[in-house]
Amino acid sequence: MRLLSPYLKCAVAALFASQVFLTPVHAQDGEIEALLEGLRTADSAAAAQIEGRIQAIWSRSGSDAMDLLLERGLTAMSEGDMTSAVLHFSALIDHAPEFAEAYNARATAYFQNQQYGLALEDIRRTLALNPRHFGAMSGLAIIFEEIGKPDGALAAWREVERLHPNREGLVESIERLENSLDGRDT
Repeated sequence: MRLLSPYLKCAVAALFASQVFLTPVHAQDGEIEALLEGLRTADSAAAAQIEGRIQAIWSRSGSDAMDLLLERGLTAMSEGDMTSAVLHFSALIDHAPEFAEAYNARATAYFQNQQYGLALEDIRRTLALNPRHFGAMSGLAIIFEEIGKPDGALAAWREVERLHPNREGLVESIERLENSLDGRDT
C-alpha cells in the first residue's frame, strides 16, 4: 500500500488540477456555443453585440503576457506598422501555437501588406484551430475574391452565412459574386 501512496497522491493532484484549470475553458466553450447559436437567430443590432463578445473571448489566450503581445500587434497594425505587427504576432505564435486568434491577427497584417499566400496559410491554421471563426472565413472570402477565385470566395461567404447570417456586408458580397458567376456583373 505504501508503494501506491505516492502514485495515488499524484493522480489525485492531477485530477484536482485538471478540474481547477480546465473548468474555465469548459465554461468558455459553453458560452461560445450559446453565443454562436444566438448569432444565427439574432437581428442585426443584437448580432453586432454578440459578435463583439465572441471576438473578446477568442482574443483571450489565458496568459496576460500573450494577451499583451496580441494587444501590441493590434496597436501596431492600427498604426499602419505591419512589420511590427507581424513580429508581435509571430512571437505570440511561437509562445502560444494553439492560440487561433494569433494566426488570424497575423493573417490580417499579411493581408494588409498584400502578402496573400502568407495570409492564406495563417487563415488555414486559424480555421484548423477554430473551424467556426467567421472572421477568418470572411478574410478567406475576401482574399479569394482579390486573387480571382470567385467560386472559392462564394463558398467561404456561404460558410460565413451559416455561422453568422447578419455579418456586415455578407448579403451584398454573396449577391455580387452570384451575379458575377452567372455572368451578370453589376
